[in-house]
Amino acid sequence: MTAERWALQGETSRDLLTWRGRVLVHNHRGELEFLITGARAVPCPRNIPDEQTIPLSCHPQFAHHRFPLRREDYR
Repeated sequence: MTAERWALQGETSRDLLTWRGRVLVHNHRGELEFLITGARAVPCPRNIPDEQTIPLSCHPQFAHHRFPLRREDYR
């Protein structure tokens, strides 16, 4: 069984946000909501296989972040 994954849902479209056709996911809802504004963290549907997702940490825009996030990195 896959660990709980959180996906991002667009505020207007309600579609899951993707990068290069793969759903962006993260395992910590609070971190996801902290890093991304203008989208809502929702449980990733279980019918989306792992190979159709990409961890947020692999997205180039977030590659410089250390996960798990550390409060002292954002002061």
